[in-house]
Amino acid sequence: MDLGDRDGAGQQVRSVPHWPRLLGLAGLLPQLGAAVTAFFGPDDFYEPARALGALYAALIFTFLGGTWWGIAAAAPAAERRGGLAWAWIAAVVPSLIAFSLLGAWTIGLISLEPVLVMLGGGILIALGIDARLGSLSPRWWLSLRAPLSIILGAATIALALA
Repeated sequence: MDLGDRDGAGQQVRSVPHWPRLLGLAGLLPQLGAAVTAFFGPDDFYEPARALGALYAALIFTFLGGTWWGIAAAAPAAERRGGLAWAWIAAVVPSLIAFSLLGAWTIGLISLEPVLVMLGGGILIALGIDARLGSLSPRWWLSLRAPLSIILGAATIALALA
């Protein structure tokens, strides 16, 4: 983000092409809906809303890894220089974490709250990978990823606190 820009983050998000911006923001709706339902919905919807929030966070966390895989795959010059091993590894880690957390929760090894906190934290930490991919990704990438990850990560952690 250009700190000299008077519009700040709002201008940066507007610099993202229309479809990625629109669909990225729409991708927040399921998690925000789960959080609103957990906090304000009927008691019968409390646990299902939190469970769906965990599943959605895991899905998006895995999707982030897929985007990193795609960015790495689209950078053959960097691959030829041998500089992308970290990106290939990072691309697989979210799926492994999500699967492990959901598996441990499914068989009763951990409760839902730590699953939600770890997935939310993972989504927030993923911004570091997004930033490191900076020169390989579209110029607008971090301008889109930052607000999406912050809102999704925070909403996921909020579900743990509901």
